[in-house]
Amino acid sequence: MASGNGILFLISTPIGNLEDITFRAVQALKEVDFVICEDTRRTGILLKHLKVAKPLRSFHDHTSKAKLDALMLELKHGSRAAYVTDAGTPSISDPGFVLVREGLRAGLEVQAIPGPTAFVPALIVSGLPTHSFTFVGYLPQKEKARQNQLRELTTEPRTLIFYESPYRLLKSLKDMLEVFGNRQASVSRELTKKFEETVRGTISEILERMMQKKILGEYTIVVAGVQEKGDRSTIGK
Repeated sequence: MASGNGILFLISTPIGNLEDITFRAVQALKEVDFVICEDTRRTGILLKHLKVAKPLRSFHDHTSKAKLDALMLELKHGSRAAYVTDAGTPSISDPGFVLVREGLRAGLEVQAIPGPTAFVPALIVSGLPTHSFTFVGYLPQKEKARQNQLRELTTEPRTLIFYESPYRLLKSLKDMLEVFGNRQASVSRELTKKFEETVRGTISEILERMMQKKILGEYTIVVAGVQEKGDRSTIGK
């Protein structure tokens, strides 16, 4: 591990299966002075599983500027810290970007320890093109804003990847069908877990199947990009 003062390690953690943690990640967690995390309870469970005992500092979307400044001061005085998200790779659809930006402004060394992230396995099992893709993340909660963002993507030829909560999955799929037309897509849930599932087909087929299911867990939606006229990956509108 790198030596020196003021180091922030961005450590990827399992998205479901705790066995997906890397050896390097475990070693780093053992060597840092403290761990910065979104939810101290969830991270506490992971550290207990790994037999790692470290002080925890919470950092999330509602963390105050004063608390962020205190974290930066602690690091600038020579501490080494790890930042972990609730699951997956830090700064992907979580507040880690702010922490990284402030750390770089403060002159800290920032290192990434790679590992699991949900959108990569969802993409590679989708059956859609993987050589070029656009990760969008979460769409806006409000219908008009969500549809507007989708319209901005209607001419995007690359495969599109979205995250969605169980509360808005059906709404987002309906909006995608209206805005994109009936493209090929896939929806994955519970990736790496016991009840992992991926549903593939056209958006309308997936929507119909999802309406018959109990919507639980976090979802990754993969949608074909716009294709040339006549390509079967875009059907209907």
